[in-house]
Amino acid sequence: MILPILHIALSDNRGRGVFASEPIAPGTIVEISPVLVLGAEDRQKVETTLLYDYIFEWGNDSKGACVALGYLSLYNHSYNANCVYEMDYDADTMRIITVKPITAGEELFINYNAEPDDEKPIWFEAK
Repeated sequence: MILPILHIALSDNRGRGVFASEPIAPGTIVEISPVLVLGAEDRQKVETTLLYDYIFEWGNDSKGACVALGYLSLYNHSYNANCVYEMDYDADTMRIITVKPITAGEELFINYNAEPDDEKPIWFEAK
């Protein structure tokens, strides 16, 4: 499920991103998408490819990973994110939920650290 008011467009200096065409209230589930689950061994292989920048850690021990379908891999990172992501390990799905008001035309961001205001440097900034 992807709300029909979301669309993909170019994001300043970030490639593509997810944008809203209408205002969205905080607490709105804007996307629920299936994931392809990878075990620890497959995760190690994928981490040597271009997909490394698009996978999410998966499982209670975080040893696995997943490839998220839908728009999920196109949400850009911000330390001041306006959305969060939640994982449902039983259903093999992920949800994107707004945590701040979104205006029409605004880009939706998640914090790749999994917490909206966690400012620990992420992998591509720590290089």
